[in-house]
Amino acid sequence: MGTRGAADGPGGCGGADLERLRRDIVFDTELRGRRLRFHSTWGLFSPREIDAGTRLLVERVEVARDDHCLDLGCGYGAIGCALAAAAPGGRTLMVDKDFVAVDYARANAERNGLGHCEARLSNGFAQVPETGFDLIASNIPAKVGKELLWLLLGDACRRLRPGGRLYVVTINGLRKFMQRNLQEVFGNYRKIKQGPDYTLAAAERAGGPNDEASP
Repeated sequence: MGTRGAADGPGGCGGADLERLRRDIVFDTELRGRRLRFHSTWGLFSPREIDAGTRLLVERVEVARDDHCLDLGCGYGAIGCALAAAAPGGRTLMVDKDFVAVDYARANAERNGLGHCEARLSNGFAQVPETGFDLIASNIPAKVGKELLWLLLGDACRRLRPGGRLYVVTINGLRKFMQRNLQEVFGNYRKIKQGPDYTLAAAERAGGPNDEASP
């Protein structure tokens, strides 16, 4: 056994170290030319800095000022806040199945002055009845299974307006897997950028201007 214990604080059991670890992790970063401040905590993905996959997506995504955006699996809100900052004339929704992530994402949107950005608890699209999104973005987990991926991609396609875009970033080992599935669900696939570890890809919902998104 180690030597840590009673010396760590009153009564031992971790003491001061536990209190330090409970405090929010706070960092400032620049995304798409906008300075943003994030609070996060242990247990959330990449809590101390923006990970390379998220940064690749955020810097390469095509977003208009009035786009209606959705960040799927938002974590503490890095992608969603960056999209909201780039689309001040639209609305941005961030969703995650982790209530801790949603709480942090909501607070990060508020502290960055993004009043048109909402965070919501949802397992995938289960609590997202809205349709007509211009843009959906997601940093897909490395261990996503085919069944869950099929659900997420199919539901994303149904939530997009005709001509709306889905952007996904994955580890390079999943790029062919993602290409096949995007082709199957959307009928198209575009590789935007492959970096040392991550690949950013996109697909567009087919349809003309008179088509409506599925409910």
